[in-house]
Amino acid sequence: MQVLRNQPRVGDAVAPRAAPRRHAPARPVTHTQAAPRLPPDTPKDEKQGGREWLGTILSRFGPVKDKSQNTAVLEFEKPLLELDKRIKEVRKVAEENGVDVTASIAELETRARQLRKETYSRLTPVQRLQVARHPNRPTCLDIILNITDKFVELHGDRAGLDDPAIVCGIGSINGTPFMMIGHQKGRNTKENIRRNFGMPQPNGYRKALRFMRHADKFGLPIITFVDTPGAYAGKNAEELGQGEAIAVNLREMFGLRVPIISVVIGEGGSGGALAIGCANRNLIMENAVYYVASPEACAAILWKSRGAAGEATEALRITSAELVKFGVMDHIVPEPLGGAHSDPLSAFPLLKESILNTYAQYANMSEEEIKLDRYAKFRKLGQFQEFVIKGGDWRTALAERQAAVGTTTKAGAWAASEAEARYIEQLVDADEKWEKLLAEGAEWLNKPVQPPGLARSGIMDVAVSMVEARRRKQVQAGGSSVRASAAASPSPVTANA
Repeated sequence: MQVLRNQPRVGDAVAPRAAPRRHAPARPVTHTQAAPRLPPDTPKDEKQGGREWLGTILSRFGPVKDKSQNTAVLEFEKPLLELDKRIKEVRKVAEENGVDVTASIAELETRARQLRKETYSRLTPVQRLQVARHPNRPTCLDIILNITDKFVELHGDRAGLDDPAIVCGIGSINGTPFMMIGHQKGRNTKENIRRNFGMPQPNGYRKALRFMRHADKFGLPIITFVDTPGAYAGKNAEELGQGEAIAVNLREMFGLRVPIISVVIGEGGSGGALAIGCANRNLIMENAVYYVASPEACAAILWKSRGAAGEATEALRITSAELVKFGVMDHIVPEPLGGAHSDPLSAFPLLKESILNTYAQYANMSEEEIKLDRYAKFRKLGQFQEFVIKGGDWRTALAERQAAVGTTTKAGAWAASEAEARYIEQLVDADEKWEKLLAEGAEWLNKPVQPPGLARSGIMDVAVSMVEARRRKQVQAGGSSVRASAAASPSPVTANA
């Protein structure tokens, strides 16, 4: 017998059937909606499974094949860009029509290389400054990640702060570990705000000093990458001790026992650059600049107008060739044709080779030799001439000096005139007299206000001996009463001593 379940019995109230649900009108399928599910018998090749979906996501992170359209172009680079566009158009038309234009393209490429070479071989200081500030120029992290085998970034100044404008970390180059420190700029407005446009605050320099001391403790050579318009000059930075932080870095870097190599990769401005730039060897990239004050600030101070920035740029002598000529920088790191911003992958090996060649000079040096080498480098900076000038007209005096036959002192030193020879001899006699006084340890009856050779070694010994002699005289004048009172109730200073 067939049993019907869930059927209403006779006499039961039957609930009214619910009205059918009205469906909303179908919307057109957009690209953001999921594709309809395929039937089970769909061939495997036609299925859009998770593997294909993952592949579409990962394809966005593949190597860059085409140059970004957001690349900034400088004014003098526009003819080069137009020529490159013309070459691409010729290739595209040839591929579409199946025409062989190899000879024409080769001629255009040769013309483009020649034009690029001529353009970058005669850049003015103002144009080199523009290249150094180019937004697509490789940053500190770009260089570190491309020249190292491994790199681990380290953070914090151990005082509760971490400045993103300074990047620190340990990286190895060809198996040799280095401590790497550098200024970091951003690629866009958001990154630049986070990195403070590469302008560190005091906690950034204290962070750099912390890792310099770490490298000194464990014997890691230090590489610094300089790329900053200057230290941040805001009110908060000054309250936190910006000047003190930079000064401490300058002092401490001269006492480090490991070699320091500094590379200017963009612009090196003022004390903000020098705070991590007191190195044994200072390298500078071909299109980088290094200055004591930005051309805009120099023009505002000297010419009272920022419009004279171009004139200030030429007067400051901030290009790599001028800096090496004056001995401020030691070596120029060549860049690929068109600058590092146009071909960074070719710039990284050149920079890596220059760093390794420089480090090879210090690999076998002792700690004392490394410190003395750094000290000697900065002691010999600067070029000057010292001679007698009549009325302050140094140009006329210099011309007369070059045209003079000259004479010699008793010791054989050359001088432009007899008066200058006598002046040189007087200076030498004064120095010898001072050295004799230092050797004898004589006390001054009438101490000179500004004795010659005040900065010479040994002057502090004389000062200390004079203070001790004065104290002995005071003790003798006081007699036994001073000793008795000191013995009866010794002061905290005496007890501690």
